[in-house]
Amino acid sequence: MAEIPALPPDVLLDVRGLTKLFPPRRSLFQRKAANPVRAVEDVSFEIRQGETLGLVGESGCGKSTVTRLLLGIHRPTAGTMRYRRKDGGSVDLDRLSEDERLAYCTDLRIVFQDPQSSLNPRLQVRDIVGEVLKVNKLVPPAEIEAKVRDLLAKVGLRPEYARRYPHAFSGGERQRVGIARALATHPRLVVLDEAVSALDVSVRAQTLNLLRDLQEEFGLTYLFVSHDLSVIEYICDRVVVMYVGQVVEIATSEALFARPLHPYTEALLSALPIPDPAQRRQNRRIRLPGEVADPANRPPGCAFHPRCRFATEACRTTPPPLRDLRGRSVACHHAEALALKGVETIQTGHANA
Repeated sequence: MAEIPALPPDVLLDVRGLTKLFPPRRSLFQRKAANPVRAVEDVSFEIRQGETLGLVGESGCGKSTVTRLLLGIHRPTAGTMRYRRKDGGSVDLDRLSEDERLAYCTDLRIVFQDPQSSLNPRLQVRDIVGEVLKVNKLVPPAEIEAKVRDLLAKVGLRPEYARRYPHAFSGGERQRVGIARALATHPRLVVLDEAVSALDVSVRAQTLNLLRDLQEEFGLTYLFVSHDLSVIEYICDRVVVMYVGQVVEIATSEALFARPLHPYTEALLSALPIPDPAQRRQNRRIRLPGEVADPANRPPGCAFHPRCRFATEACRTTPPPLRDLRGRSVACHHAEALALKGVETIQTGHANA
């Protein structure tokens, strides 16, 4: 098994320089060779033991590609994904052989976005959840159904629901089945890929509270992938903001929502719903010009510069590195000079202090 230096005791997963290039998209009438699609480029962050790390950005920013790389669905083009073993050592998940990787499949689990399509409609819940226990040989065959019933109780479902089919459940209940399936292997890291975006608002709140309770009970670590910043603010301890496959800002949830350091983060925060109709009519949302950059034809310099009102010549020519600033990380040449607005400031219209 590949061996690398140990991680700090509070870090469960350390991602450095993660890059994924996909083959160029070609059309029938295309003459010139197309550029590869840079779905993820030089992404770096860490996930600390017991925390909920949010991964946020617009559709197509590379969030799902990052999760697929972590789970071994895709192989990275470059970079490392150092994971801390239970014995204190660490491994790079990409250096593991297929057989070695299987040993970590129980440690890293995922809850999918759509609870309806992620559950086999032809199987009862006892078989959907029990298959995980059977394949990984976690309990004797005679005890599988009892274990499934126990897991259903943990996620707030009645044990006798084990003999139901997915169509008999509501959307929120189906997502609880998906959570039970993820918990069946006693994982350390659970990836929640837009896990509440397909649910009604009231059901969404119940599911988020359930996830918090389970995290406390089982000592779980979450990577919460979402485009909904209101959900990110509620459940996440720290937040990674991505734009066109790159990380533009990393901060605690409190600091990010109080005062962002990157103009793109400020624009995302300005799109949060405002409950007060009087404030909503003042229309303080920052509307970005143009479209999201094409990952196959990313503009030179900062990828965000064509849409940024603060862009200078340096932004157009030199890519900004992800650097530490005020205990946070930001990829912006002018972060020190900008006085960007947080959620409260945007919604009230008051100037930043």
